Amino acid sequence: MSIGNGIGSDGMTVRSPSSKANSNQRDMEDIELGSSRRLLKAKDSNIVELAPLATGKGDSSKSLSSPRGGVPPNDKDSSSVMKSLIASSMYSGCSVGMVLVNKSLASSYNHLFEGDLNILLVVFQAVTAVICVEFSKYMGWVDYPQFNFRTAQLWSPVNILFCGMLFTGMASLEHNSVPMVTVFKNITNIMTTIGDCILYGASVEILVIAAFGIMLAGAVMAARNDAEVTQTGLFWMLANCVCTSGYVLYLKYATKSVKLSKFGMVFYNNVLCSVFLFPVTLMNGELSTFLQTEALHTVDYAVKNAFAGFVGFFLNFASLNCVAQTGPTTYAMIGSLNKIPIAIFGYVIFDNAISEETWTFISISLMGGILYTIAKLREGKKKSAAVLQNLIRDDPSEKAHKI
Repeated sequence: MSIGNGIGSDGMTVRSPSSKANSNQRDMEDIELGSSRRLLKAKDSNIVELAPLATGKGDSSKSLSSPRGGVPPNDKDSSSVMKSLIASSMYSGCSVGMVLVNKSLASSYNHLFEGDLNILLVVFQAVTAVICVEFSKYMGWVDYPQFNFRTAQLWSPVNILFCGMLFTGMASLEHNSVPMVTVFKNITNIMTTIGDCILYGASVEILVIAAFGIMLAGAVMAARNDAEVTQTGLFWMLANCVCTSGYVLYLKYATKSVKLSKFGMVFYNNVLCSVFLFPVTLMNGELSTFLQTEALHTVDYAVKNAFAGFVGFFLNFASLNCVAQTGPTTYAMIGSLNKIPIAIFGYVIFDNAISEETWTFISISLMGGILYTIAKLREGKKKSAAVLQNLIRDDPSEKAHKI
């Protein structure tokens, strides 16, 4: 991320030739300012205050190069598209890998005890991720400030919403069928898109709306034979929608407002996750179950959990990077499309049967994903053409030629 030389009233950063000399240093600081933000930096502090949510239209993180001596718009657009593709692929791959690793753990060990250890596994994996990022810092591969309580306070809403998403998701599965939960997951994506428009001024094309509508219709068709909903189940599903959408939207705000590198965010994310969730394992008995089940006290179980934490370390970074590079709407769409490779890998690796309803959902979701991709490519071309047109219009040599 970078800071331009000035901030306009519309929240867009314009680089001028005088700012070019200092751009590399500012890029390393990994700070990005949005519309109407103030940077409050103390002399010996490593944090900044959170700023108000951007309410203007347009993406405040975007910047235009100067028409004189700047980066050609086509090259810059290609670079932006490539970064978005890499960020999306990393997040999708890590997310699918994480689900498969946890499924392997569950299928290998859940028969040894009653209940589950879902929360405890998240704690184990968070601790492993902290060890990974601290080891990377010790080796000099990454860098971020030492733990600061004020920074932890600024980042804590992300973890609170994450914990809420985790608990409400488990409660939803307890009181509802999987197909009905999938339906509401697609409703969550629509809520996230609306929030992205309201809070960050993102523009949404009609094709994007159509893509979400197609995916929602596919989920409804897949759940047509299991569509019973209780009041309790409905409450937990709606609560999960709010927590999930809030988590994704606030994550974008936090990644742009807290003065931390991506690896610093990974560090705080996992430290706070461990602090918030470990007491829960004491209250719900998961820690007690683990300590009393000697069959789990093996090297194999420890290695598999360590590997899951290692994957989780990369998933944390990939999630933060994906939200920063693409935005909440694309992040939500990727999360929905991830169900397709998960279902296929589950069939190949774990011999899980794929029902007719699931094939229906996969086929329709794939159509929605293709439509969404076409919409984003069209949007990118329009933005590139608009930038090029503005540069030509503002170029003094072009004006002189017309005269």
